[in-house]
Amino acid sequence: MDAIEVTGLRYYGYVGFLPEEQVLGQWFEVNLTLWLDLSTVGQNDQLDDTLNYAEVVEKVQYLMETSKFKTLERLNTVIIETLLQFERVEKVRSRLIKLSPPIPGFPGHVMIDMTRER
Repeated sequence: MDAIEVTGLRYYGYVGFLPEEQVLGQWFEVNLTLWLDLSTVGQNDQLDDTLNYAEVVEKVQYLMETSKFKTLERLNTVIIETLLQFERVEKVRSRLIKLSPPIPGFPGHVMIDMTRER
């Protein structure tokens, strides 16, 4: 199966267990792999036969900037469920990264990596 990758989506969001995370917010990054059949558009070069990834970016941006969940797992699930509603998309992998988790002495990132299909 073919895939389109949309990476480096960075948005300020309000997801986290601590109350201040849902009030003050923080930066997140989303990296997506969307599996679909690209054979027709590969032959005929017609935009109607592929995925409009501008719409994908718009949907993810809206979810990232407006959602208030306690867990990254829930947000990532909602992102995947939303993207699986696109007609051509058969499978989605979403890697949701909390860029600065509030963990004392931890300078790294936390990533939730989930893959779901219809």
